[in-house]
Amino acid sequence: MSIFVDEHTRVIVQGLTGRQGMFHGLRNRAYGTQVVAGVTPGKGGTDVEGIPVFDTVKEAAAATNANASFIVVPPRFAPEAILEAAAAGIPLIVCITEFIPAKDEAMVAAVLRRDYPGTRLIGPNCPGIISPGRCNIGITAGEIARPGGPVGIVSRSGTLTYQALYELSQQGVGQTTCVGIGGDPVPGTTFIDCLAAFEADPETRAVLMIGEIGGQDEELAAAFIAEHMTKPVVAYIAGVTAPPGRRMGHAGAIVSGSSGTAQAKIEALRAAGAIVAQNPTEAGERMVEVVSRLA
Repeated sequence: MSIFVDEHTRVIVQGLTGRQGMFHGLRNRAYGTQVVAGVTPGKGGTDVEGIPVFDTVKEAAAATNANASFIVVPPRFAPEAILEAAAAGIPLIVCITEFIPAKDEAMVAAVLRRDYPGTRLIGPNCPGIISPGRCNIGITAGEIARPGGPVGIVSRSGTLTYQALYELSQQGVGQTTCVGIGGDPVPGTTFIDCLAAFEADPETRAVLMIGEIGGQDEELAAAFIAEHMTKPVVAYIAGVTAPPGRRMGHAGAIVSGSSGTAQAKIEALRAAGAIVAQNPTEAGERMVEVVSRLA
């Protein structure tokens, strides 16, 4: 199995006629993902290499029975695009758009919780989700992923997500699903959401978690691991040497006072029973050791 997506997932691309939307939408289709429609207001009735384009998500969903949306639009349009997909009944929305203002992200999160509790948003500002050999929604290069499991990956960092996939695949260790949840302060899907789904997935037998400084999501995940996870978790926290008060890459990656430090997150994860690595390569090596003991 996989979490959140599988080979039956039917995807519409909001922004398919744009340069980025076309590139990644067609790349996802070439990987084997069922990309069934695009949405661009004013371009309904056209197509992109055989993929029909509609003016609205509602029209696209009704015509294609889509159950996921991949949002590739500029930041000023992204909040409206997310809510349009939710209003159209799309249960899974993947938004890779970065630079959405935090107040807009908070508004979207509040509306989703209030009006569309059955809708899952992955992102924004994330690489997306891939279940190797089954479905790829986002910007992850499918070539670096290896099907078959038994490892699930959840990460706040796009680049380290790719490194984790590559290093595990090079060692012959496959992945069930890899979820890039994004590094913004208000993610649609959290570490805990993914840990719970991996714990329930019979094909996932271990989890690689990649966090970073800022916020409390890793500490909350540690508490969840201690109480609910029966499967081994290997973790890596990026930003050990980051100076307090300076934003490091992601909008959410900033340490204020003693809150959100790498050391606090590492200590919480170790106390919860996770194996904490000192760098991404060591994280891959520790996971290879864990998987070897599972066999």
